[in-house]
Amino acid sequence: LVAGGGYAERCTAPIGQCLPVPAGLSDVEAAALPETFFTVWQNVFVIARLQPGETLLVQGGSSGIGVTAIALAKALGSTVIVTAGSDDKCAACVQLGADHAINYRTHDFAAEVQRLTGGRGVDVVLDMVAGDYVERDDGRLAIIAVQGGTEARFDAALVLRKRLTITGSTLRARSVEYKSMLARSLRDKVWPLLAAGRVKPVIHRVFPAAEAAAAHALMESSTHVGKIVLVW
Repeated sequence: LVAGGGYAERCTAPIGQCLPVPAGLSDVEAAALPETFFTVWQNVFVIARLQPGETLLVQGGSSGIGVTAIALAKALGSTVIVTAGSDDKCAACVQLGADHAINYRTHDFAAEVQRLTGGRGVDVVLDMVAGDYVERDDGRLAIIAVQGGTEARFDAALVLRKRLTITGSTLRARSVEYKSMLARSLRDKVWPLLAAGRVKPVIHRVFPAAEAAAAHALMESSTHVGKIVLVW
């Protein structure tokens, strides 16, 4: 895991932020791991404390973050509901292990979550949208991006009555010691799942580094499912 400079043949990184290539994975597959696995592990499992038997809602299930959240939550015994922007993406998320996928362009995700959970709602939400999604989210909310805008409204009385938690986090600014702690936790808890094949990175497409602009164009098109990898 590096704070920047990853688009290079060589870069430096604190040893505590380095992890071995899991047994059985190629270098390309390993390259798809650090950014999303550190982020999901920190926000879903360390901060929001998702437990086996609980239900996770992932806003943006087909993204690199989303498919990682699906894989880890399912491997560790949770139910997963995701949102995505097309029926094809929803189908891909279900194929990757999500229990339910909601097309947010055609359905009200909040109403669908209530229907799917029998009115109970979810325990944890991994939210990359924020904006007006915040007032419709439930449970322990972990905000990691603001694709829907930086301003949000919510019912503070509802936060009190339902004992909700709202957290936000970015990883880049955290200390080397903190990132190293996450790396150790990943190596202990998640790397064995990768080695056993219970969790696998999802790679949408691999580009030569010289075509990095095309890789970014693909990402901006939002048609990909999973990670985009550059190779030299």
